[in-house]
Amino acid sequence: MLVCHFMVDKDELEGKAKKIKGKIREGAGKITGDDEEELHGKMEQVEGGIQEKVGQVKKKVKKAIK
Repeated sequence: MLVCHFMVDKDELEGKAKKIKGKIREGAGKITGDDEEELHGKMEQVEGGIQEKVGQVKKKVKKAIK
């Protein structure tokens, strides 16, 4: 029986998703010429990156405590 010990934090997953969503939003802004939408997409990517890092740190802390 194969057991997977791959641990992913909720914040890490949500951050990755937010980065992808932001990239799509940025691209849509570029295509449509909507500078505000492009900026919101870039901001969303930054937010996602921060959230992803928070999840990674939480995971490392949990691992260190064990």
